[in-house]
Amino acid sequence: MKRLFLLITHLMALGAGFALGIYLLPILTAPEGPSTVEVESLASKAAYSAEFTRDLKGSDLLHWGEGTVSVDNNAISFMGSIAPGPDYKLYLAPDFVENEEQFLAVKRYSQQVGEVKSFNNFIARLPADADIEKYTTVVIWCETFGEFITAAKYR
Repeated sequence: MKRLFLLITHLMALGAGFALGIYLLPILTAPEGPSTVEVESLASKAAYSAEFTRDLKGSDLLHWGEGTVSVDNNAISFMGSIAPGPDYKLYLAPDFVENEEQFLAVKRYSQQVGEVKSFNNFIARLPADADIEKYTTVVIWCETFGEFITAAKYR
């Protein structure tokens, strides 16, 4: 009985350590975000801006964004913070979404435009075929876990 108890507690500790590692690894390996000056420089030339807020239906303690996102034909810049996590992708979506189900409904009509590797400020250069006028919303999505992080409607 004592061995079974030890086995169960060790497996639980191993599982908790693994989960904690998945959460902490992106934080430990994240590159430093661009400076405030770099982000402000791009934001001042942007065609659109919007706010990521924590009060979206799909946001929670571990999945959120807060700050200003600016969009122009060449780049998307962000000044603020997002919850740390792995494999964040940046999308342009045709409609505003605020949770996983809504984003999954429009994901095939959305365009992935970059990766988000820093959790305080970022700049994502847009691919040449990205047309910001075709879309209305910027979405951050965790591809690995299929988790909605945040979104902002810019037009």
